[in-house]
Amino acid sequence: MSGRDLFCPPRRIRRGAALTLVFASVLATGAATGSFSASDQKSSSQGARTATVGSAAESAGSAAGSADSGSRQDDVSEAAAEAMADGKSPVEAAERAVSRSGDRWGAVYSEGEYEEFEEALDGAYTGVGLWARRERDGRIAVARVRDGSPAEAAGIRKGDRLRSVDGKRVDGRPVTEVVALLRGDATGDAAGTAVSLGLERGKRAWTETVRRARLSTESVTVRELAGDVTVIKVAAFTKGSGELVRAAVAGTPAGARIVLDLRANSGGLVTEAVTAASAFLDGGLVATYDVRGDQRALHAEPGGDTSRPLVALVDGGTMSAAELLTGALQDRGRAVVVGSRTFGKGSVQMPSRLPDGSVAELTVGHYRTPSGRRVDGSGISPDLEVEEGVLERAETVLSGLGDPS
Repeated sequence: MSGRDLFCPPRRIRRGAALTLVFASVLATGAATGSFSASDQKSSSQGARTATVGSAAESAGSAAGSADSGSRQDDVSEAAAEAMADGKSPVEAAERAVSRSGDRWGAVYSEGEYEEFEEALDGAYTGVGLWARRERDGRIAVARVRDGSPAEAAGIRKGDRLRSVDGKRVDGRPVTEVVALLRGDATGDAAGTAVSLGLERGKRAWTETVRRARLSTESVTVRELAGDVTVIKVAAFTKGSGELVRAAVAGTPAGARIVLDLRANSGGLVTEAVTAASAFLDGGLVATYDVRGDQRALHAEPGGDTSRPLVALVDGGTMSAAELLTGALQDRGRAVVVGSRTFGKGSVQMPSRLPDGSVAELTVGHYRTPSGRRVDGSGISPDLEVEEGVLERAETVLSGLGDPS
């Protein structure tokens, strides 16, 4: 298992929706009404459009689900209010109510946790700039150090062992807990605060004090392989990542084939996934979704590159908005999907503010691929199932798809 201190939502978010199918920090109004304000379109949609779809029968069926979700929301809010009045924890009471509701993806976050979540979706985080990896023996190792980060300035290197964070031993801890310590999640530590790291390199053991900094995520990376193959890796759909994908495609050398690597992509802003789809499609349907009985659709913008051979890589860590993009490219015949079955997170969560300022996210709908497939609980099966040597197999597939025309 591996992780990093830059894009790791709090544990409640991991347990609940991970990077949920949200439409921006204003989802509560945008997704509920099926509209996006001009500012939302500029910052996170870049032209993703909504439209009413579905038959009257479909709408009636979804309306029943709408009533259930409304009732769940009332139950959670009442539980939080009662706990607050009794001097107990509203968050814990709300969590119990969500658990009783049977909502698989429902979750409750404190006000600070939800702010962190939105911050992560904005493509920024507070940390020291190192990736952590748990070894087989339970020890924590530094998997990577970000260029220009406080960790690099302190001389920390890939392969160093991380023994402690602010005096707390980290051996045997889950990576998510180590990440939370590095970021200072529990104490709300901001950029500029100091954190003491116990480190080991070979026989040398020392303590290094570094200061947390405000850093940006690297959601999209590009690399060139031999044989005119360009790999575009999308780690998560944070704000602006869709345009980065479009820029990467536009900047791909003439004659190159493309691998779109969505492995371990835990999702993010669905409008960014739609923008990414617009890089490969010439308009048309990307997905349909329902929110409390209202049926809508998401469409790509026209003008995408439809000629370059394209392979999409997926695995069990491909979730939510990344599955939406995969399903669109597969159903539209635009990409050959290679890898293993995706996670199966295709539900829409809507946040509501509780009396103490915490936030409950409850499931209010689901999305489907252009052909009508429901992803939630089943995931997307690749066209070619491969467990090992996935990238090498993708290159072989690309060689058989012909040259761009």
